[in-house]
Amino acid sequence: MAPIDWKNVWQFTRTYLLNKYVITVIVFVLIFLFVGDQSLIKDMQRSRQIRQTERAIQKSERAIQEANHKKIALQQMDSLEQYAREQYLMHKSNEDVYLVEE
Repeated sequence: MAPIDWKNVWQFTRTYLLNKYVITVIVFVLIFLFVGDQSLIKDMQRSRQIRQTERAIQKSERAIQEANHKKIALQQMDSLEQYAREQYLMHKSNEDVYLVEE
């Protein structure tokens, strides 16, 4: 392996990497990535929050649909009595209620 010629490395760096246009582009990219309200990092955080909110909305919509189905089912008198017996342990005066835990 040949030793590194630091003089050539410095010459390359000074010529190409320390050019005012390259430095300007590097600064712009750093600002774009890390600074301000429109930065890439904050954009990723907002995207994650949007996905979480959309999942919560879908969960709420499913719960609303289930509640509407239950409401429709309870509008019939027979199922209303069954629901009251199961959920609120209601019973007729001559009945005994036994709770069975699963």
